[in-house]
Amino acid sequence: MMPLDVALARLLLAAAGSLAAGGAVWGAAVLCRRCFPALAQQRSLWLLGQAAVAAVFVAMLLPTTERLRVVPVIEMGEAAAPHLAAASAPPSASAAPTAAPPAVPSPSAHAWLRDLARAWLVLYLLGLGSALYRWRRAQRLLDALGASGTPLMTLAQHPGFRGHAQAPLPAVIEVEAPISPMLQGLFRPRLLLPRHLRSFDPLQQQLIVEHELTHWRRHDLRWSAAAIALQSLFWFNPFMRLLRARLGWAQEFGCDRDVLRVRPQGERKAYAAALVTQLKLQRTPAGMALAFGASGEPTLTARINLIRIPTTGRGAWARCAALGSLAAVACISLALQPALGWDVTGVPDGAAPVLARAWPGVASAASAPLDCTIMADAASGAVVVREGGCDERVTPASTFKIALSLMGFDSGVLRDESKPYLPYKPSYAASNPSWRHGTDPARWLRESVVWYSQEVISRLGAARVRSYVQAFGYGNGELASVPGMDDAAAVSELSPTLRISPFEETVFLRKLVNRSLPVSAHAYDMTARLLKRETLTNGWEVYGKTGTASARLPDGSADASQHIGWFVGWINKDGRTLVFARLLQHRVDTRYFGGAQTRDAFLAELAGRAF
Repeated sequence: MMPLDVALARLLLAAAGSLAAGGAVWGAAVLCRRCFPALAQQRSLWLLGQAAVAAVFVAMLLPTTERLRVVPVIEMGEAAAPHLAAASAPPSASAAPTAAPPAVPSPSAHAWLRDLARAWLVLYLLGLGSALYRWRRAQRLLDALGASGTPLMTLAQHPGFRGHAQAPLPAVIEVEAPISPMLQGLFRPRLLLPRHLRSFDPLQQQLIVEHELTHWRRHDLRWSAAAIALQSLFWFNPFMRLLRARLGWAQEFGCDRDVLRVRPQGERKAYAAALVTQLKLQRTPAGMALAFGASGEPTLTARINLIRIPTTGRGAWARCAALGSLAAVACISLALQPALGWDVTGVPDGAAPVLARAWPGVASAASAPLDCTIMADAASGAVVVREGGCDERVTPASTFKIALSLMGFDSGVLRDESKPYLPYKPSYAASNPSWRHGTDPARWLRESVVWYSQEVISRLGAARVRSYVQAFGYGNGELASVPGMDDAAAVSELSPTLRISPFEETVFLRKLVNRSLPVSAHAYDMTARLLKRETLTNGWEVYGKTGTASARLPDGSADASQHIGWFVGWINKDGRTLVFARLLQHRVDTRYFGGAQTRDAFLAELAGRAF
């Protein structure tokens, strides 16, 4: 599938996941309300319920959450034509396995999903446009209603504001329309009062006005605006509408509670009678949602019951239990959502088909070995060569030393080609006998001495290395600490979590060549000087670094029979610079590292290429 189709498929899957998450969150919220009745008056329960659904939607779009899913992957791969697969298999490819793997889905098998994802995008945009139109229309009606009223210049003119004449309050407008009193306007709040409110008993007027002012003091308009925004973005999810309605009810209940907290029973009865009278008199303008959407008869009945018998048990432990339940439900919902897996295979550049992650038990011999060559113009970023699958992330191996060199020279830990010179110590336990000698920066990069990398990192500090990696935008940027592993090793080229694709290598190298990384000029100059290798017969000056690591089996363990070899860098000629990354999988040859094999193969090919 095309990248756009893949993105649309992700959106479709995330939308479906948000529906499932919405049902789970709604169920958990209702259960919490029944176990802790006072939670019906807590705004946080309902708004955070909406936020939990939105968080599941966003998390499903992130590739980093795919490893958290526990259900099977929905495979999006497209098979190559048989003649392309055969032509692209390198000489070192393993023989076919004795047990045939599952067939890779054909392009037509997922045409329905592609078409459904495109149709969903159109439908979503239409629904979003409709939601925004209805919101804008309601705002215009409210503005027109306010413009038709009469501003109260002196609050003492209204019996409902007795005791508030000197307090800072929002603008108050009296309107002839028989509406419910409402607070309107997120940035410039206005209190709209119906003129018929003056016919109420003065105490009732004061209680109703105090209710609306409590909304203003509690910043309920902001809560409502956030809920409306989430409901508009997730207009297709009925549970978002239910959660928003409950938020409106919680706001009304909460204001009633605050207004009546210390009032005697007689004033409570007067307030309840005023609510009933108001409901009989008010009319809702067509197409306009009232202030908090909770002025109907069912809500009024619930409010009067709470006025008669206030709920108790608003302890912090109940709220924490409810919010913890919402968080747990959101996490479980995410884990139970499927992820999309796909491989860009069968393309004309000769990439061999790769079996989907949906079948992790298939032996590595059934998958095509890693094989990518990618070259891009350093100035424009235009890709001039792209052969094989160049988007799969693997360990950068010793190519990470390029980034470490920039860090070391920028920080002053490294000074020049020969400083600092560090003698070898038996405690370094170098696995390669050729590394068991004193080393300086030049020899470190030339011979890929791992223990020297760890000494550089120890002097930089793991936290600073992680900060540099994030600033460089290097690969997946993950340099996690590993239990039982020294941090200097865990953030070096031995990191089990740092991954980068050949395409991402060229992105990083373009930043290096164009000097757009946050390091000093000395760091650029010294790194380029130490990476320069040779000038080819066709005039290209080559700067590069090799890297070697074990290939990985589907279960994540090392494949003792296969190496992956890197050679990355850039070439210059006649003022033109091309960055490159060559990644190739080899059978293990103890006399010839995978990185060296990849380098020699690339340089041999480069001599015959024309750009």
